[in-house]
Amino acid sequence: MIAILGTGKMGEALLSGLLRAGFKPGDVLATARRPERGQALTERYGVRVVSNAEAAKSADTIILTVKPQDMGRLLDEIATHIPADRLVVSAAAGITTAFVESRLGGEIPVVRVMSNTPVLVDEAMSVISAGAHAGEEHLRRAENLFSPVGKVLRIPESQQDAATALSGSGPAYFFYLVEAMVDAGILLGMPRAAALDMVTQSIVGAAIMLRDSGEHPVILREAVTSPGGTTIAAIAELERHSVRAAFLAAIEAARDRGRQLAEG
Repeated sequence: MIAILGTGKMGEALLSGLLRAGFKPGDVLATARRPERGQALTERYGVRVVSNAEAAKSADTIILTVKPQDMGRLLDEIATHIPADRLVVSAAAGITTAFVESRLGGEIPVVRVMSNTPVLVDEAMSVISAGAHAGEEHLRRAENLFSPVGKVLRIPESQQDAATALSGSGPAYFFYLVEAMVDAGILLGMPRAAALDMVTQSIVGAAIMLRDSGEHPVILREAVTSPGGTTIAAIAELERHSVRAAFLAAIEAARDRGRQLAEG
């Protein structure tokens, strides 16, 4: 039995992914703060919505998907209800396994995970790290939960805040880029729908090339960049406006904000 505690947007995305991957509605419990939210989850997915305490008692694997600022309260609520042999998976940005372990007490195995919204289309990037009491078996169980909905990578927990900024928030950066490119197409006289189609397919194709070719992105970019051509003119403008430096600063700011949220 799997329980998802705090089934908001990311929790629901994971819930829908688990069901698509073959889990039965009866295999999954959900919790929600508002009764109407719980009712909507039951109607949409057929899962049983229960209290946090009941979910903690009943499930073999407990996935915590509440907001970072709500994590302490949730852990205090369920601490006395979790048997020592349960696996706890924390999916809240900035929350360390040590924080979860200290609130729960005992030697409960905790695995920290950061996933992202492409879990909705089974193309998530999920990175996982083991806490002090989690071993190979617990990491494998976490991988089995998230691998049906995308790629899973093990990383040291010291890199989790960076992963949150890079891949957790990553889809938003691409959507932002798409917005800008579509606006550029409109500026050049393209209808919005045509511009969106062209940009979307260009990004999908480029991503698949990057993933499947094994080539470094610099090599792929240089293959499109002819001497004195249109692409190098565009790249020169991006460099003139310090777009690369802006991305570095933006992702660093996201990392720092994740840490702030965890501190409350």
